[in-house]
Amino acid sequence: MNKIIYLDAAASYQKSNAVIDARVDFLRNKYANSGRGICARAVDVDNMLENTRRVVADFIGANAQQIVFTAGTTDAMNMIARMLAGRVVAVSDLDHHSARLPFEQLAREIKVCPLNQNLDIDLNDVPVADVMVITAMSNVLGRAQDVKKIIAAAREKNPNVITVVDAAQYVVHNDIDVSAWGCDFLCWSGHKIGADTGVGVLYIKNPDDFAPVKFGGGMVNKIIGNDLILNNAPDKFEAGTLPLTQISALGVAIEELKKNRPDVNLVRYLYDELLKMPRVKILSPRDGVLVSFVVDGMHVIDFGAMIGVRGVCVRVGNMCASWIHKRLGVNGTIRVSVGGYNTIQEIKTLVQYIKDIIK
Repeated sequence: MNKIIYLDAAASYQKSNAVIDARVDFLRNKYANSGRGICARAVDVDNMLENTRRVVADFIGANAQQIVFTAGTTDAMNMIARMLAGRVVAVSDLDHHSARLPFEQLAREIKVCPLNQNLDIDLNDVPVADVMVITAMSNVLGRAQDVKKIIAAAREKNPNVITVVDAAQYVVHNDIDVSAWGCDFLCWSGHKIGADTGVGVLYIKNPDDFAPVKFGGGMVNKIIGNDLILNNAPDKFEAGTLPLTQISALGVAIEELKKNRPDVNLVRYLYDELLKMPRVKILSPRDGVLVSFVVDGMHVIDFGAMIGVRGVCVRVGNMCASWIHKRLGVNGTIRVSVGGYNTIQEIKTLVQYIKDIIK
């Protein structure tokens, strides 16, 4: 095998040399803990942390004090669900398990927001709820939702609704402006944009309105008797040691993504080629940023094995998105997703391999 063709960016984005170099440099030359010392190296780490926080804030149109570093989208969603426990929560069949399951465990009631015939959230039928969870882009369909309009529709039903946006897929392909959207919470994972696993971003519009759900070192200002006085946000939400090595390269990944987003023309080319293959049924829309499909008479796992031995990495299965697969009437799909590093030649090679497999 001469080369792996990696076409699973939606699961995790490949890391550039610049990201890898930033992490190695931090570990080799700059490592220390944050918020724990006054030596020169510890101060440098504190500065790195706050500089990265500002880069992240600028990236999504926020202020630095609204940015909380987490272990990823799943961690952030679980934190939000605990902050908002006991409420009526609206979800949708577009949701990833990480966006919906935490709320299903902790909500007083779950309402499912209907989808329209295009499998987008139906703006005309948003349920009345205390909390609205919005998946900004399905990891199976790959089409951006109009988050601003969904939030507006939810607030027409309940002006006090708290809106939670899962932007794990959306952030890779589209600009985010949390101020324009007006969302209360938003989260995404670093590894989806080319940073490392183990770091994520949680945006909280009004951090002073919410109490932390994780406790430990670094969040406490002082303890007087039985009274716990917490630090201001974001520190009060970041108990324990942060994933500093991962954070050290997050800003680099953001700057690289801004200059080199995935080329949707590769996805369009693949979509049009698959349309010519009678056994292939495409389940994602042509204007999506990925392609999900099935092959008539072939299990998706079998396809994954056969394409895998040819050195191609794609995703097969239910993508941790059971509800949309049920709506599509399938148990699993084959998903092809691209990063800024993929080429048209790789897609052409994939097309030929698919023809060979299903002929």
